[in-house]
Amino acid sequence: MEKRAVLAAVLMAALLLVYQFLFVKPPEPTAPAAKKEAPAGSPSTPAAPTASTPAPADAPPAAREAPAVAQRTATVETPLYAAIVDSRGGRLSGWTLDYRGKKPMVIDGELGPRGLVVRRGGGPAQPIPLNLSAEAVKVAKGEPVGVLEMSGEDGYGLLVKQTLRFSADTYVVERQIRVENRNTTAQSAEVAVDWAAPVEWPKDQAEKFHGQHPVRVARLVSGAVQRTDLAHTTSYVGPGSWVGLESEWYVAALIPVGPGLQLVENKRAETRPGAAKPVEFADVGLRGTITALGPGQVWEARAIEYVGPKEYERLKALNVGLEKSIYFGGFPLPQAYGGLPMEWLAVPILWVMHLFFSYTHNYGVAIILLTVITKVLFFPLTIKSMSSMKAMQALQPQVNAIRSKYKSDPQRLQAETMALYRTHKVNPLGGCLPMVVQIPIFYALYVALSVSVELQNQPFVCFGRLFGADLWICDLASYDPTYVLPILMGVSMFVQQRMTPVMGDPRQAKMMLFMPVVFTFMFLNLPSGLVLYWTLSNVLQIAQQKYMEWSGAKTEKAPARAPKKA
Repeated sequence: MEKRAVLAAVLMAALLLVYQFLFVKPPEPTAPAAKKEAPAGSPSTPAAPTASTPAPADAPPAAREAPAVAQRTATVETPLYAAIVDSRGGRLSGWTLDYRGKKPMVIDGELGPRGLVVRRGGGPAQPIPLNLSAEAVKVAKGEPVGVLEMSGEDGYGLLVKQTLRFSADTYVVERQIRVENRNTTAQSAEVAVDWAAPVEWPKDQAEKFHGQHPVRVARLVSGAVQRTDLAHTTSYVGPGSWVGLESEWYVAALIPVGPGLQLVENKRAETRPGAAKPVEFADVGLRGTITALGPGQVWEARAIEYVGPKEYERLKALNVGLEKSIYFGGFPLPQAYGGLPMEWLAVPILWVMHLFFSYTHNYGVAIILLTVITKVLFFPLTIKSMSSMKAMQALQPQVNAIRSKYKSDPQRLQAETMALYRTHKVNPLGGCLPMVVQIPIFYALYVALSVSVELQNQPFVCFGRLFGADLWICDLASYDPTYVLPILMGVSMFVQQRMTPVMGDPRQAKMMLFMPVVFTFMFLNLPSGLVLYWTLSNVLQIAQQKYMEWSGAKTEKAPARAPKKA
């Protein structure tokens, strides 16, 4: 029975490992039906009340030709990223992170924002041509904030002004929008800022880095994150804290500040010349409704955009719940107790790992220290588990004899077996319960390592490159190209299984010895940081088992020496 419990625990841990890392998507909550837009926007001068949808004015304004604006771009340089701002709606036509290497988050025409657009009466969105106040913005420690202003007209008398603020120590861009009606007639329109991502990544373009292509749409509404695969993006217009496009390690999020803007999600198809079929895009953004804006009145709104890595502390510092974009998952518990959010355990583990890194400057060493401390903390439980397993192993011949004697009487068999355990003061669950207590912690360790973007491009023991290939572990977030570490993990797991006390059916023991082979193949393409943790955990477990054998042998020899001394 004890062997079955151990087998069940190992299989459960293996199932959780395979389920989490092979990118089984997070649970997709049922997306709420598209909501009607709430009143948005507030003119800076008295204006007519807003409505849920743009209502036509008494006399629609006559279209007139907007002033010609030459298309220009402005470059933005900061210590954390480099960006390009286009005069068409002030969109970001380029955004390259300087994070563990150069990582382009925007691919013009494929992935990125569409800029500020204006829509009237359900018609198509029109980007506003804007005049840029500068051709270059440079932000450094001496000048921590850079400002880029732009303005233009839409051809109906709406003067649109937009201000972008860039900071030296954050991946956030602050966006302020101001719309003034210079026509003699009241006007209604929608103002939107969108980000778009292709549902299917172009086959002729390889990803520049792992996570460049977003895989999900996510939004935070009423404190709960709702995630949807790009292919299943639904229409949504309503309130919320933020909306964005995310991969496992990176996110591009739009965050409304104050009233005036609502979250928007939808999927659209774009027909391209020469394409066999339309290209599908998932769009997320912010939308503001301007209703009956009178002559001379002004509508204003503010928003911020975060485009960068999912660093927990950096996201939490925004104080908008964006740290919830990191999906830690949950550990399953009986239905009566709900689930155990891994965030409760994984976040402290991440904090400790970053603390070790601040001293060692090597995340591989930080993982080793974290694993050692975890094993030391759980050493008393490990001793209890091993002692119980050895006691069960010693009683196994008597248990087998009782099974043979009462095999036709299950009730008597159970009663005699429990009486035997009581006589020798052995708890049949003593070897399993300590292991069950440790599983959530070890699973939280695994989750913390798998979602930690800080491991990307971080070496452990790197000897350089030869013929374009890394020599051993030059990136803890990538697999070991030499496969040395997964093989060591398999060998250590095999040794550990051989040292585990054998109880119950010997055929189950042989099946347990097959587990290292399965785990070795499963770990071949997992991140080196995870494999390092698992390998070291096995080695420490072997050391603990050897210690138990040594201390047990020493205890048995002690009574034999006592009479000789007497």
